[in-house]
Formats: sequence, C-alpha cells, structure tokens
Amino acid sequence: MASRSTTEKAFQSIIIDDEGRACADIPESACKQEPGNFFTHVGSLALTKIADGLIDPKLVLSWLMTSLGAPIALIGLLVPVREAGALLPQLLTAGFLRRLPRRKWAWVGGALVQGLAAAAIGFVAITMTGVAAGWAIVIALAILALARSVCSVCYKDVLGKTIAKSRRGTATGLAGSIASIGVIIFALSLSFNLVDRMMLVTVGLFLAGGAWILSALLFATLNEEAGATEGGKSAFKEALKNFTYLRDDPQLTRFIATRGLLTATALAPPFMIAVGSEAGEGYDKLGFLVLASALASLCSSFVWGRLSDRSSRKVLIFSAMVGAGILAATSWLAFAGTLGGGIILPVLLFGLMIAYQGVRLGRSTHLVDMAGKDTRAAYTALSNTVIGVLLLAGGIFSLVANWFGGEIVLAVMAGMSGLAILAAWGLEEVQQ
Repeated sequence: MASRSTTEKAFQSIIIDDEGRACADIPESACKQEPGNFFTHVGSLALTKIADGLIDPKLVLSWLMTSLGAPIALIGLLVPVREAGALLPQLLTAGFLRRLPRRKWAWVGGALVQGLAAAAIGFVAITMTGVAAGWAIVIALAILALARSVCSVCYKDVLGKTIAKSRRGTATGLAGSIASIGVIIFALSLSFNLVDRMMLVTVGLFLAGGAWILSALLFATLNEEAGATEGGKSAFKEALKNFTYLRDDPQLTRFIATRGLLTATALAPPFMIAVGSEAGEGYDKLGFLVLASALASLCSSFVWGRLSDRSSRKVLIFSAMVGAGILAATSWLAFAGTLGGGIILPVLLFGLMIAYQGVRLGRSTHLVDMAGKDTRAAYTALSNTVIGVLLLAGGIFSLVANWFGGEIVLAVMAGMSGLAILAAWGLEEVQQ
C-alpha cells in the first residue's frame, strides 16, 4: 500500500493540474491502475528512446558504415529502410493485431526482436567490413524496422487504453526527456574522444540491444485490460476498409497531409550533414551532432508533450514554423558558403531537432485523441503506411541533391514545412 501511495504521489506531482480530475476516455478500472501504468509507459519508452539514440541511422550508423568501408549507395538506404520499413507494413498488420485482446504482448515481442537486431549490428561492426558489412547492417536494420512497425501500431492503442486523454503527451514527453540524458552522455563521450570512437559506437549498439530487451520485460508488467477484438479481418480486406477512412474523415486526410509535409524534418539531417561535409564539417563532428540532437530532445520533449495535451494542433503549427525557419537558414548559409564555420551545423541541427520532437509528439497525441477507441488502431496503421510510402518516395531527394545540390533539397524541404503550417491550421482542436 505504501508503494502504491508513493507511486500515486509521484504521479500527481507530475500531472500537476490534473489532480482530482476524472480519467477521460478510459474505464474506471483502468483509471485505478493509471499511476503505475504511467510510470511503466515512461520507463519502457525511455529505454527504447535511449536505444534509438545509440543506433541512430541518420548519424551513428552512417558513420559506422563509412568507417567500415561500405559503399555510399548502401549508406543511402539506411534512413529509407529504417523509416519506411517501420511504417509500410502497418496497414497489413493492423487487422491481425486487432484480434489480440491484450496488445501489449505484441509490443513486447517487437521490442525483443529489435534488441536482437541491434546486437546483430554490433557483431557486424566487430567481424565484417566493406560491402558485406554494409549489406549485413542494412538487412539487420530492416528486421529491426519490421519489428518496430508492430510496436508502433500497438503502442498508441495500448496507450489509449491505459492512460487518460489529458496525460498521454506528458507520458511520452517525459520519457523523451529522460532518455535524452543517456544519449547526451554517449554524445559527450564521442565529442571529446574519451574512448576510441569505433569501440564506443560498437558498445553503444550492444547497449541499445540490452535497452530494448529490458523495455520489453518492463512493458510486460503493464496492467492492460482486454479490449475489443472485432474487426480483425484478412490483411487485404482490412487494407481496403482502412482506406475508406480517407474518404469518410476529412480531418484524418488533412492530418496525414500535414504529417506528410513534415517528413521534411526527418529527411533533412543527412542532407544537412552532406552540405556541411562539403564545407568542412564532415563526420569528425559526429559527437557534436549527436549531442545537438540529444539536447534538443532534453530541452523540448516534456514541454512539447505538455503543450500537446492542451493543443496538439498548435504544436504541429509551431513545429512547422521552426522547421521552415531552420531549413531555410541552412539552405541560405550553404549557398553563401558559410555553413562550415565552427559549430554552425550542430546549432542548426539542434533547432531542427526541436521542431522534429514537436512533430513527433504533436502528431502522436493528435492521432490518439482524434480517433475513437474503435478506430485508433486502424487510423494509426493507415496514417503510418501512407507516410511510409512518402518516406520511401523521399529517396528522390538523393537524385535531386546529386543533380542540383543539397542546398536546393533543403530549400524544397523548407517550403514543405511552410505548407505544413497551412495544412495544420485547418485541423480541429481535438483536446477540447
């Protein structure tokens, strides 16, 4: 009883303005379990976010494959494989996962597979080089991404069943802030060469695997009540049914359009690094770039999460504004030839990652609060699948960069973020 009292007090100290407020959008029985579930979500999600930082394809794996002598064509596959591989399968898996009365077990299985895949990349770093190492890393990353797709389609549904409507953004935001501390320690070690860089990156891969496995064990303790299982049809029929939501719900269509335009904040970092490399920054700044990304998460995740609980629509608008400004500034400095000076590139990446964290938290909270309990899994899968296709198509930016330069790509992405402001403006205030 004392332990539960301590948990409830800690819960109320975080959810300051929600004390005494009835749980919204979850049953009374789940409300009683909410304090413990809240910290289970925070702990599990923080571990997965630490793992994400240690294995970041945009920064860490790109550096690793370069150091192992993998060809640039394979390095260019990292972000599309990681992002699209985590999203595209979700439309087909939503129907099957819907048949599970307790979907936390699917999340647990997905986290375990991610942990094993991360460890496999660590073994590749120790034992292989060249083209073989490149293909092995890409394949392991594809497996990790597929497992992540299962976790993604289940997580929002489990979150919606176990945490009240006004507290979901706070849980995910707090997890991001906690995780960023671990990633900052990793980044500082990379920045100041406290340990051999290759050894540190390799150890980080194994630590990422351990973090995913530990998160799975922790998430297994979540108190999740059995949910509705109807609607678990065949993959093809479920896909057709899900696509009808685009016709029937204009707000979902607008949300997906907004999110699609804001993929610029996810796709831009490799191009920022590329134009910075031409100006002298290169991969010797790996530690500072990882540090900038981690600091951005630490400074903004909890704030974005709290703001998302009040208005996820405004969070998306503000994030789009920041992203548009940073990308426009990066493009302009690249054209001017001044991007390579000092820590300009890490500072700009810091600003972009502030926007990226806002996009992540704003879109997640908006989707969960916009959808009802009967459509949440389908909306999540449909949204993620459409975005996965767009991310895969984002490979065309590599051709544009090859023909016209990375500066042009960044300018186009700044325009995409600007259009996202207009798209997000028409979203409804789903928290009201």
